[in-house]
Amino acid sequence: MDEQTEIKKEKEVQDMPAAESRQGWKRWLNYHSIVKQVPFFFFLTLLAVIYIYNGHYADKAIRNINRINKEVKELQYEYKAAKSDVMFRSKQSELVKAVEPLGLKELTGTPVVLKDSIGKN
Repeated sequence: MDEQTEIKKEKEVQDMPAAESRQGWKRWLNYHSIVKQVPFFFFLTLLAVIYIYNGHYADKAIRNINRINKEVKELQYEYKAAKSDVMFRSKQSELVKAVEPLGLKELTGTPVVLKDSIGKN
């Protein structure tokens, strides 16, 4: 008999954690405990929405940075082209060709200095 009672006690001890765990789950799944957890679920939902928004915002910012970098490169190319054109047109030989239709010619002699005699007595 002693052995049989010990076996029964062992079975009860082994069955007890299963019964407690079932009661634990029932405790978590009842209406009152679920209602009690609603603010936490709202908080998790808010975090998820913020996380998604942050991802979209980062993608938009990266696209904007890439667009601006492309625009800066195009403006750099335009600046270099304009600068080389100005450098080419400001050469003496090109200036002579540009002012020739206006009737201006390159000075071959020394320049004449004019003195103002009216202001002096």
